[in-house]
Amino acid sequence: MKRMARSRRRKTPGMNLTSLMDVFTILVFFLLTNTSSNEALDPPKVITLPDSVVETKPRETVTLMVTADEILVEAKPVIATSEVASSGENVIAAIKEAMQAEMDKAIMVARSGDQAESADGAADSALPPEVNILADRTIPFSLLKKVMSSCTDAGYTKVSLAVIQKASQG
Repeated sequence: MKRMARSRRRKTPGMNLTSLMDVFTILVFFLLTNTSSNEALDPPKVITLPDSVVETKPRETVTLMVTADEILVEAKPVIATSEVASSGENVIAAIKEAMQAEMDKAIMVARSGDQAESADGAADSALPPEVNILADRTIPFSLLKKVMSSCTDAGYTKVSLAVIQKASQG
């Protein structure tokens, strides 16, 4: 009888927290790794981007969207796509003016992205402004050429076309 009473006293019910801590550690690690990987541009539903096997992701810069109906700079309508397509000029004045209005943002983004390289900030004044162009895959290249010419004429020296990244081919 005494043995049975002793064995009951030893077994105190308790919760093993080791498994629970492992689950929480995995959960925290998962959340930390997935929140920092959301760097890619999210294209609007009206634009279907072409596919590419590019490895690097685009940086946050001034965004110019070319849809089937209109051209937007930072989500603000600038000009109709049909007007640009029918225009005989290589540089479209409305796009150039809208891009020049966004020049301050482009320079600030370029400086903030390059501050890790130069601690004193002296070399930051020579950074070129950048623009990312999101264009539907059905837009003809002649129209994109006019848009890119307008951007370079506005002072943007780095022009990037946004694409959907797919798995590399080997």
